[in-house]
Parts: sequence; C-alpha cells; structure tokens
Amino acid sequence: MNKYYPEGELENCPADIAEAEEYIKNGTIAEAMCVLCTGEHDLIVEMGFLRGRIKRTEGAVGIENGTTRDIALISRVNKPVSFKILGFENDADGITTAVLSRRLAQKECIENYISQLKCGDIIDAKVTHMEQFGAFVDIGCGIPSLVPIDLISVSRISHPSDRFFIGQNIKTAVKSIEDGKITLTHKELLGTWQENADKFGIGETVTGIVRSIESYGIFVELKPNLAGLAELKPGIEVGSKVSVYIKAIIPPKMKIKLIIVDTFDSDKKERPPEFEYFITSGSLKSWKYSTDGSDKTIITDFCRH
Repeated sequence: MNKYYPEGELENCPADIAEAEEYIKNGTIAEAMCVLCTGEHDLIVEMGFLRGRIKRTEGAVGIENGTTRDIALISRVNKPVSFKILGFENDADGITTAVLSRRLAQKECIENYISQLKCGDIIDAKVTHMEQFGAFVDIGCGIPSLVPIDLISVSRISHPSDRFFIGQNIKTAVKSIEDGKITLTHKELLGTWQENADKFGIGETVTGIVRSIESYGIFVELKPNLAGLAELKPGIEVGSKVSVYIKAIIPPKMKIKLIIVDTFDSDKKERPPEFEYFITSGSLKSWKYSTDGSDKTIITDFCRH
C-alpha cells in the first residue's frame, strides 16, 4: 500500500524496466526529478534508466478543468515530482519513454489520505513557497495547503520567511476543512506559555529577536510562542537580534520582563532555526495557550467533522 509524503520525501523510483513494470502492476507511486517543462507544459522526468513524460493534463489534479493553474507545472522544474507509471512508448527514433501521471498519484493521495483527515489531526508538511499572508505547503504528492501567517506562531511575525524556509519539513494541525479545502495551523504544536517559559530562568541572559517596538516598550521573542517586554532603548530595530537579561517571569499575567543588554545586527538574513515541537502526533480537540488563573484565556477549539 502506498504511503503519501510531500514531494521530495518519498525517494522511491524503479531502477530498470522490469521494476517499472512491477510498479505498473501494483500501482506503486514513484518519485523522480523533473528536468524540463516543455512549451506545451508537459513535464519531463529523469528516472535514471530512462526519461518519462507527464502530459500537461496529467500534471496535477485540476489542470484539465482550470482549477489548478499551469504555474503548478512550470514551478516543478528541478524539483522532485510524484507519479504513477502508466506504460511505455517509443518515439520516431525508437527511444523509449515512460508514460507517467502525477494527477493519478495525487488523486489516490486525496482519496486514501487527505479526504480522511479531520480537524485537529497532526500531519507532516513541506514548505513550498510563501506570500505575505501565509506559507503554502505540500501535504502529500504535491497537494497544496495553506498555513495563514497568524497561525504560524503566537509571537507575531511580519512575513512567513521570519519563521520558515523553502523546503523545510514541518509539523502542522488541520485547522479547518471547507469544501475539501484544508487550512492548517502550526502554533499549537510549539507549546503553551508555561511550557515555553519553563525553558528560562530569572537572572539568565539569553538571545532574542525584536518583533515590535511600541510606545511603552520593546517586544522581544524568546521562542516562537513566547515573547517578553523590554524597556525602550535607542538604536533598536524590528528584526534585530538582541541579548536580554530576564528580570521577572510572571505566569499569572503571562508576562516576562526583560532588559536589553546588547544588539547583534547582521546584513545577511539567517535561515530560521528548526522548531522544538511539544506535540508531534495524534489529534487535538482543543489547545489552551494561557496559564491557569490568567486574566486572559487563549484557547483553540478544533472543529470536528
């Protein structure tokens, strides 16, 4: 039985014609690098022992009826693609080419995996591209989904690239399902206020990132789901890396008081670090970020379908 991974994670391709025929017989999903998109938007795939062709209409679910744009094909060049092998054909010069379908691999992934997902289910995803409003991810065989920017972390960011990088494997949870369209969330997996605060102690000096500057202070992110407030200090900019002294940790108010010690500016933007996930599997019904006794209650309730 096929397992359904984001493209680039399957690493499963036949080594010769005989093995390819077994893939056809068993309906096995394979994966290989797309090396060319033709003028007709057919995808040419390098399988090692021969090349394969994915005709435009077989390039993705929705291409034929226009619900998926051709950019979804053009953007696959120099990237892995999933597909099913349908057969072989010879051109006028007698060169054998494998006939492939990415659409059928996606169709099976939708029917056997994605359509079975429920709100709260924790799934793997791979970041494919980012816009101001959120990060698009592959949740299996190139099927896209979106993590809106406000669901990436509790600590606010100006752009998804502040948190993610292209090709990054992440954990996500299904936030909503509407008309078969899945929206994902990420912040619930990064820990509650208390879980994150427990990583720090009063009197420590640690590294943080300035996320916003207000009239009453500077918000410094210590972890993606945890920020503290420092007193105003000249020469500080949003995005600056700083060292901060932890003056107080106040769980009932969900507050951390900081003092900025030093700043570390860099002309080159660093790749965001990998995440520490507090939840990695299973399914969530609800998630409470706020501390017990806090005046503010922050809860995510996951719809159940």
